[in-house]
Amino acid sequence: MQPEGAASRAWKPAHVQATEELVADPGLAMGRYRLGARLGAGGFGTVYAARDERLGRPVAVKVIPAGGAAPERAQREARAVARLDHDAIVALFDAGEEDGCRYLVSELVEGRTLAQLEAAGELSDRDVLRIGLALADALDHAHERGVIHRDVKPQNVIVPDSASSRRGAAKLTDFGVAHLAGEDALTHTGDVVGTLAYMAPEQAGGLPVDERADLYALALVLYEALAGANPVAAGSPSATARRIGTVLPPLARHRGDLPAELCAAIDRAVLPAAERRGELDDLFDALADALPDVADDGGRIAPHPLERGIPALPPAVGRLVAPAAAGALAWAALAGLTPEPAVPPVFVATATAALVALLPRVGWLLAALAVALLLALGPVPRPGAAVLLLALAAAPPLLLRADGRAWSLPAFAPALGLLGLAGAYPALAGRVPRWSARLALGALGAWWVVLAEPLVARALVFGPAPGTADRPSFDGAPGIVAGDVIAPAATSGALLLAAVWGIAALVAPWFVRGRSLAFDAVGATIWAAGLAGTTAALGGWLGDRVGQAAPHGLLAGAVAAAAVALALAHARLPAPDEP
Repeated sequence: MQPEGAASRAWKPAHVQATEELVADPGLAMGRYRLGARLGAGGFGTVYAARDERLGRPVAVKVIPAGGAAPERAQREARAVARLDHDAIVALFDAGEEDGCRYLVSELVEGRTLAQLEAAGELSDRDVLRIGLALADALDHAHERGVIHRDVKPQNVIVPDSASSRRGAAKLTDFGVAHLAGEDALTHTGDVVGTLAYMAPEQAGGLPVDERADLYALALVLYEALAGANPVAAGSPSATARRIGTVLPPLARHRGDLPAELCAAIDRAVLPAAERRGELDDLFDALADALPDVADDGGRIAPHPLERGIPALPPAVGRLVAPAAAGALAWAALAGLTPEPAVPPVFVATATAALVALLPRVGWLLAALAVALLLALGPVPRPGAAVLLLALAAAPPLLLRADGRAWSLPAFAPALGLLGLAGAYPALAGRVPRWSARLALGALGAWWVVLAEPLVARALVFGPAPGTADRPSFDGAPGIVAGDVIAPAATSGALLLAAVWGIAALVAPWFVRGRSLAFDAVGATIWAAGLAGTTAALGGWLGDRVGQAAPHGLLAGAVAAAAVALALAHARLPAPDEP
């Protein structure tokens, strides 16, 4: 945020003038904050750039005068933000009262609001989607902790000049009218809070609201950023109010060049009926899926970590990772499982990569079916291996429904296992921002390891369970795969590894936050040690029900897990003008 010029200070409301008189003294606010330039003023207070003299860091201080609803709003904002800890939410450091004024002390974000950037025309379509992904993740975090924002709008979204972390494409602020689960409402039923042009119909009607009101507002913010105008806002408050609750014009009418799935997801999220809007996850998935396919001309935000691929790579390279991984997997299946493939594995790998690049989900399913048929009907038939391969390939679409470019990631688990580093896989899954995807990817990696062990006939973690049919037995008899390969894996308890890896991937960002290298090194070590210890304890509990109770490559996997988690958390993303 930039200090305002002299022209903007020509007139101020009376409460703002009174507040400035209170803080004009050269002393320290609350005994530690030295106020500087005024950053902005609104109906509930004035925000100043300041310096925390005790800790020697810059902060932002909101000064709220006594009287009216302002003190209660300040208290509510402090309680709401105190529940939250997310890179896309402006952090609250301190709160207090002095000389009749309330103070909220938060991180100082150098940047401009989304509204200012829209007015200046400085955002590309990809920038907008990156901002949407960050806000969707932030709102999901808030909702999980019982906080509904109720005033999501471009003026309450700050886009940093330089992000402090790879998830910081935008920061949500002003939780002054948030609803907090377990606390009395700020308003009574029938009262209206928020900003009219971004309110969900139920909120504008004074009805109780839930997470779907924030979903509506976020989708409307994205609609406006992509279309160039808010379809609800009109020339007067009464005209705007008449548009609330109507079905809005399809986004594709304004932006026919955008991916159809993205337009449909935003249109759905702004439907008048809350029960028809879907969930934040649906909008998140649509934004993530469309991200590589929208224009980045004139973009100003560094690539967002939710773009598919390895975070340290430019987007163009990152988009090649999923097709390359799928192609490599197809090649490995044919070259490794049959000595005389009917079609050269290189040709199948190339076709698979092209399919997945063009149609991530459909391409994956077609390639899996084609490779299975080539195994089952080749010169040396391997129908049992084909069935097992289909069991592996079918799991990612079931748990990662819309995220086709992530379906290849679980294949890294057995690949790492062949190197004695299977324990490093949860560190890869743990870098996905959405918690449900982290959990699913961690579990899927374990599924692939457990079922791949009979195919490769060696231990990747615990080894094939006793009683598992060997390759020569089930290769030619698909009927015994379920009973003599999958069933022993399930009944042995080896699939409990899915819970261990899923939870490890889920909590990984809590230990390795991507802020301080020193703290993250400690966090990564603790996290990797916990993962290794839990895996070892599971093996000890399973005992002779698995191939080997001592996990294969336990120590090497733990070291690799810590290193990968730390490296991915601090991988530097290139700026848009870098090669």
